[in-house]
Amino acid sequence: MEISLSILNMNYNHLGEQLSLLKNEIKYLHLDVMDGHFVPNISFGPALMKSIHKEHSFVLDTHLMISNPKEYIKSFVDAGSDCITFHLEAVDNVAELIEYIHSFGVKAGISIKPNTSVEELIPYLPYIDLLLIMSVEPGFGGQKFIEASLAKIKQLKEWKEDKGYSYLISIDGGITDQTISQVFSYLDLAVVGSYITSAKNPIENIKRLKHIFNS
Repeated sequence: MEISLSILNMNYNHLGEQLSLLKNEIKYLHLDVMDGHFVPNISFGPALMKSIHKEHSFVLDTHLMISNPKEYIKSFVDAGSDCITFHLEAVDNVAELIEYIHSFGVKAGISIKPNTSVEELIPYLPYIDLLLIMSVEPGFGGQKFIEASLAKIKQLKEWKEDKGYSYLISIDGGITDQTISQVFSYLDLAVVGSYITSAKNPIENIKRLKHIFNS
């Protein structure tokens, strides 16, 4: 399992130096893009991502929490995204959007909100690269982990193993040293934000998480 670091609550005035300090500990960066419409918050756009991509070699894990995501795919590809995840709830033709993202040579992911059934993902399992389960309501960092999310990632792992699917299983929201022990055995990628970015010693907290899931 890998950690994907959410930069949502980081101090953007010092983002470069903070990322430089963490580059040897973290492979993936999780980039939460919000439009103030699909979720009640606004974050950042392709320009910030392009700057990160230019200066650092992280795998850019882009999470579009926006309406009409197809209109913005190319911009986020051009900004350096390695994987682009959209919300099932924001799209009418899911299969078409997966194919469109793949046409740019990047990986495609689907995310679902806490109240969306994991069974709604079944038609797309053979074609998708990443499945992101929201374990908090999307829009703001620092929320408490929703326990019902555990059943969803368990089910995704069961389908993956039974059918030989290749998608990555990821979870986003409320991941700490207390909750990681409940989920890591079902995951390929854990999105972690405030537990690392708000810590006095972020590297120590990263190492604490890694110790738990590596042991």
